[in-house]
Amino acid sequence: MPDVNSRKFTFIVSLVLSVVCSVLVSAAAVSLKPIQDRNRELDRQKNVLAAAGLLGENTDIEEAFENISVLAVNVGDGSFERKQGFDTGFFKDFKALSTAVRLTKEQDTAGIASIAEEQPVYIVMRDGKPDKIILHVYGSGLWSTMYGFLALEGDGKTVAGLTFYDQKETPGLGGEVDNPNWKAQWRGKEIYGEDGGLRLGVGNGKVDPASPDAAYLVDSLSGASMTSRGVNSLVRFWLGENGYGKFLSKIEAEGING
Repeated sequence: MPDVNSRKFTFIVSLVLSVVCSVLVSAAAVSLKPIQDRNRELDRQKNVLAAAGLLGENTDIEEAFENISVLAVNVGDGSFERKQGFDTGFFKDFKALSTAVRLTKEQDTAGIASIAEEQPVYIVMRDGKPDKIILHVYGSGLWSTMYGFLALEGDGKTVAGLTFYDQKETPGLGGEVDNPNWKAQWRGKEIYGEDGGLRLGVGNGKVDPASPDAAYLVDSLSGASMTSRGVNSLVRFWLGENGYGKFLSKIEAEGING
């Protein structure tokens, strides 16, 4: 009969419990990973549909997503190819991909350091033409990198919606990037001015509806100037030459076959 009050007994019991608990935690993490990955994928798909204005109260996400084409877009030259989808590993580690392109300080206006050479773009086709073009976007806020989707109308010149599927900005301030009322301001905004220059962005404070800029700008977030500037920078980066600019020019000139 061992001496249950001895240090040796206490040490052995602690060691056995530690090993057993470690095995149980590891087994749970491994067994739950497919479920966690699936839930993350469903959440991304939900955000793609929401950005495009296709998410209703009773929408079957997987069924709705069957009508969406996935393109792998080379942001360097704007070329693209159809793809079955981007797996969870891409969204988790895309910054570390060997094909990631390092941005110069002048290029990196969104504060993201590098971008994957291929980016996912989701297309909703209607009557053989793009009806919605949903772009994967991300950029630095105050506390975090904000990841989301910017949806454009089929003309590629008008915003259909903006959502964020991952951000850790201050709740009640920068976290209001997820406020439905603020996100609704993006819908219908024009991206380019009459001279073809990029005009879309976040204004300084509340945008005067009577101002000519009202067609292009949304209100800044109250008390969250850094997050507002971050959103402004990310949308302008991804719509520019170092983001999806070449791709958008290409599909405007050549279209996308249904």
